[in-house]
Amino acid sequence: MNTMLLDSITAARVEDSLPNNGSLYALATFFDALSDVTRLKILSALTVSSMCVTDLSTLTALNQTTVSHQLRILRTARIVDCKRQGKVMFYSLSERAIPKIMSAAVGAVMDAGAF
Repeated sequence: MNTMLLDSITAARVEDSLPNNGSLYALATFFDALSDVTRLKILSALTVSSMCVTDLSTLTALNQTTVSHQLRILRTARIVDCKRQGKVMFYSLSERAIPKIMSAAVGAVMDAGAF
């Protein structure tokens, strides 16, 4: 038998604050997509402007195949959107909150003394 050390009010608050399994899965997918240096580099570039694969490849010093592969992962995670203009696909961040999330994460890591 497990005996909780928390009082019942705090335990209830904790239970109420836990996201449902669907939300947790979506959050894990989101953070998994952000767990790669190459994808973070691409996202950092996209915080400035929408770009095609060629421009992203040139500016990030990554080959086009790598950029395309990483963009597919980011699209699957719904972090990046794309729009076709003629024969060219332009990629952009799907949510305005992404730069804020990245900035907050960098700030947290810096504050923790990881750099």
